Amino acid sequence: MKLVFAGTPQVAVPSLQALADSPHSIAAVITRADAPLGRKRVLTPSPLAQAAAGLGLPLLKTNRLDAAATERIEAIEPDLGVIVAYGGLVREPLLSVPRLGWINLHFSLLPRWRGAAPVQRAIMAGDERTGAAVFQLVAELDAGAVFASFSEPISRHATAGGLLESLSHSGAALLRNVVDQLEAGTIEAVPQVGEPTTAAKLGLADARIDWAASAEVVYNRVRGVTPEPGAFTMLGEARLKVLDLAPTHGVQPVPAGVIREFDKKVLVGTGTEPLELITVQPAGKTQMKAIDWWRGMAATDVVAS
Repeated sequence: MKLVFAGTPQVAVPSLQALADSPHSIAAVITRADAPLGRKRVLTPSPLAQAAAGLGLPLLKTNRLDAAATERIEAIEPDLGVIVAYGGLVREPLLSVPRLGWINLHFSLLPRWRGAAPVQRAIMAGDERTGAAVFQLVAELDAGAVFASFSEPISRHATAGGLLESLSHSGAALLRNVVDQLEAGTIEAVPQVGEPTTAAKLGLADARIDWAASAEVVYNRVRGVTPEPGAFTMLGEARLKVLDLAPTHGVQPVPAGVIREFDKKVLVGTGTEPLELITVQPAGKTQMKAIDWWRGMAATDVVAS
């Protein structure tokens, strides 16, 4: 089949590679425009743009799937549109341009966690399982009938970044299988069943740690916002990034938000038991072991908020 593929971040790359390795023809790759990155704000192609260039595939860079983009895609006369984390919505009339419409690889157990940050929200909510689904794109957000899906447990220590990376590979295999079956006419989508929940895009407010919450809630939140936008707490006016922390067992209680050393471990109090700071990044410095940062502080107690 002749495909158009839309995506932007690294999690879309395994799917593009899987389809490029298949008998299907990728007539165009659609991705968002180059974005400024780093302290020098250098315009940088998206990970998918870089992958497409390496594969020698035609690229269309656009931040809006507007009339101009629709006209270019229409001229290709694709059989199927495939989208994986593009970062924008496909609306009519583009939705109806491909003969078989568009399908979407989404990293959730639909209808739970429709939206932009399904893996992150699943971890933050303490879900025990996640997965991926390939569904028919419709006008309503992530509401289309599902062709295929799989489910897997969420590791107690998984971060959003690590879990997304894993799902991007297993999801790519699922996606290719669905495309193969669509070409063969051997697959039908079934409507989503269950109460939908929404996975809103993460903002800075999601990344600030509320130490008054229980240790489990704090631990889940930190894992859900790692590596982006990245958990942090405030020490007065200074921001301290929390890159890694761990549950504790049988240590002395610590008031919520208070950081202190105990038995060569840097503990921080929560609404229940303390958590151990493992890796931190003070403002203007590189990441370091929490115990090294703490000894540099030369303090007895510090209050984080």
